[in-house]
Amino acid sequence: MINTLYLPELREMLAENDSDGLREFCTALHPARTAEFMEGLSPEEAWGVLDHADLSLQGEILSYFDYHRQVEMLEARPPESVAPVVATMSADDQVDLLGEVEEETAEQILACFSVDDRRDVLRLSNYEEGTAGAIMTTEMARLSENLTAREALKELTDQAEHLETIYYLYVVDDFGSLHGVVSTRDIVSALSKPQKHLSEIMETEVIHANVLDDQEDVLRKMADYDLLAIPVVDEELRLVGIITHDDILDVVVEEAAEDAYRAAAVEPLEETYLRTSVLTLSRKRGVWLAVLFVGAFLTTFALEQFESDLERIPWLVIFIPLVISTGGNSGNQSATLVITALNKGEASVRDWWIIMRRELAMGLILGLIMAFMGMLLALFKSPTPYSALVVPTTLVLVVIAGTLIGSMLPLMFKKIGLDPALMSNPFVAGLIDLFGIVIYLKVALLLLE
Repeated sequence: MINTLYLPELREMLAENDSDGLREFCTALHPARTAEFMEGLSPEEAWGVLDHADLSLQGEILSYFDYHRQVEMLEARPPESVAPVVATMSADDQVDLLGEVEEETAEQILACFSVDDRRDVLRLSNYEEGTAGAIMTTEMARLSENLTAREALKELTDQAEHLETIYYLYVVDDFGSLHGVVSTRDIVSALSKPQKHLSEIMETEVIHANVLDDQEDVLRKMADYDLLAIPVVDEELRLVGIITHDDILDVVVEEAAEDAYRAAAVEPLEETYLRTSVLTLSRKRGVWLAVLFVGAFLTTFALEQFESDLERIPWLVIFIPLVISTGGNSGNQSATLVITALNKGEASVRDWWIIMRRELAMGLILGLIMAFMGMLLALFKSPTPYSALVVPTTLVLVVIAGTLIGSMLPLMFKKIGLDPALMSNPFVAGLIDLFGIVIYLKVALLLLE
């Protein structure tokens, strides 16, 4: 929703060319709030406001617009005019932004960059989406292990303006290989012995990520060790970048959204919901709906095979929704628990035997609880107490089948390299519906004939 609180005042200041007022607006608020209050302006008006801030602040405010808005801003002015602003942004943000604009525009903006900045952007853009290399930034503190504490502090002072964070300082050798990490506090504390080298005060056991690591693995590692940033190394252990907490928060949101989409059997969206066309949304939903439709058809086909039996024992029809919904719900619970455990690193495919035993035990316990409730209902609808045993017997078997299917299918998907979230609740429920119908009517025929 657009915040219109400042729009009339901003447009009035633009019309009157109130430089002092526009400069104060840009500097008085946090850049995120400034960007929020500018949402209702046209790209030309927004640039008219930003022109009253220095370049670094322009880049910071611009980075808080969503990508669609940033693209509009970049395309509203000549590339050579916007390039200095984009150049002040962090390298990972530059890669993301330039990846959204037209290729020709991106090339023209890059042509205005310095050789070093252009090389950083091109290198980062070569990493595959979803890897550590694709979300890292190259703006980190890199210090030689041969520096003394006093020399390191001076070097840090010289570098600080161009760094994303100075809390973690990474110590490298002459070849750029990562040897250790120190904090700014460590260096300040060591000033009482100014000739002490970084190699003597650094922590040598450095938690790091490889450029090719999956971003989910990096997220899990940062969460496990409570890191504000994590260094990224190449195959030869040379320091090539860092991933900071704000970058990993974006990954959290992205992964959570993907899992939510897949849990509802929807292909993840590349754009926001409102900016995705109806045809694209229909395609992303329709493909999976068609698959689920086939599953529902198989359930209908299974029912058809028992049509004559249902005509002979009509009271069985009453409990069909109860049986399949109970099995589907138990399967959904198991699938959700296992998928969450896999995503959080609390379980792995290697634990399949433990998981299966636990789910079998839970299926039996839950099935017996449901069977007791089902027996009470069946006694009112079935012609004899003996025939009523069909419902509780089926419920035990269906709940056990649901827990086993719901827990094992995500593990199978993980094993073959697919996202476990693809085995979403609708798929699990569809499969268990089919099994539930077959189990229910087979049990009925076994006990009643």
